[in-house]
Amino acid sequence: MVGCRAERHRTQLIDPEAPVRVAIHTVSGEAIVTVEVADTKPVINKGLMDRRDLGAERGMLFFMGKERDWSFWMHDTLIPLDMIFITTDLTVAGVVHDAQPQTETSRKVGAISLYVLEVNAGWSAAHGVETGARVRFENIKP
Repeated sequence: MVGCRAERHRTQLIDPEAPVRVAIHTVSGEAIVTVEVADTKPVINKGLMDRRDLGAERGMLFFMGKERDWSFWMHDTLIPLDMIFITTDLTVAGVVHDAQPQTETSRKVGAISLYVLEVNAGWSAAHGVETGARVRFENIKP
């Protein structure tokens, strides 16, 4: 990723001791994932690189700092991922399914987003996550 300005937008946890979760409303109900937050340029740039496991129902939520048609790559990322791009009004702008590890292919959805949620590959399909789905953050102020 190039040109991130996330240092301008630090997240505010409601309870620093509680986990941060992202809930996505789908046809089959609410899909919830517990996330780590990436809200500074160094953490965003590192992302999930060099990790060998993400854990079930886990992910990373990127606060990008400004709206843009963001693109991500999988350089030095060892696990396949889904990337869920989320708009400022907390709807899914689009999903990249099964991004293969250790590639430099640019992955984007062709829509403006402010947040990006990375989860294990297959999670989005298994939970029925689609463009337009409503998103809710728990324990964090968007």
